[in-house]
Amino acid sequence: MSFRIILLAKQVPDTRNVGKDAMKADGTVNRGALPAVFNPEDLHALELALRIKDKVPGTEIVVLTMGPMRAAEVIREAIYRGADRGYLITDRKFAGSDTLATSYVLSQAIRKLEPYHLVIAGRQAIDGDTAQVGPQVAEKLSLPQVTYAEEILEVAPDHLVIKRRLERGVETVRCRLPLTITVHSSAPHCRARIAKRVMTYKHARTLSELQEETKDYTELYNARPYLLIEEWGVEDIQADTEKIGLTGSPTKVKKVDNVVFAQKDSTVISDSDQDIEQLMVQLIESHVIG
Repeated sequence: MSFRIILLAKQVPDTRNVGKDAMKADGTVNRGALPAVFNPEDLHALELALRIKDKVPGTEIVVLTMGPMRAAEVIREAIYRGADRGYLITDRKFAGSDTLATSYVLSQAIRKLEPYHLVIAGRQAIDGDTAQVGPQVAEKLSLPQVTYAEEILEVAPDHLVIKRRLERGVETVRCRLPLTITVHSSAPHCRARIAKRVMTYKHARTLSELQEETKDYTELYNARPYLLIEEWGVEDIQADTEKIGLTGSPTKVKKVDNVVFAQKDSTVISDSDQDIEQLMVQLIESHVIG
């Protein structure tokens, strides 16, 4: 049994470590002030895909990421951990895409990769927290979808059995293939890089990245064509320009408030019963607890 998985991954600014310089005066994110990271829940999705690969011989994991040239780092990171190859979807015409336009672009790219068994992604990205792209991709591809996936319990030729993490418990569902899954943060953490794969793929680059290199890698890439990460633009995925970028994005941001929490005071208490009781009273009065 062969199994083909398409992983949707995103490079995001690390909004978990926001400081005073994280926002610009116009309310937009200052991406230069925040490190770019692999979206955390997409890493959970990668781990579930890799667990299928561990169980099913012949499984192929293909990574799709949409973004600027530097987003190719997400593809390399996924390959270091066990993915097989990836495609960078990049074009200036994609700039400003909201979830509707982004899901359209991704669905067009997925169609180009047919046939496949599973499309898998994190539940949401930490730079938007909308949790809309995965379900929208499923709708555009007319695929069944399972959200909040935590564990894949069974892999069969025509279906998967999946455990979902819900607000007040768990649910086990059986769903036919092909399908789309979005993965909850309670799923297992992704395994570490594999040293041998890092050494094999450390020179993997997109054509745009190679054009900025000072060293000539022509001979290396002729000998190892698998190192070239393919780039797809608007024409490659046959996208309608009316459905992408700002033109294809009905979501408009009216206002963004920049709220930065700063530490004001600190209190040092001993382990005496009196100090602990006083702290509890203060927390209750300030409605932190209780």
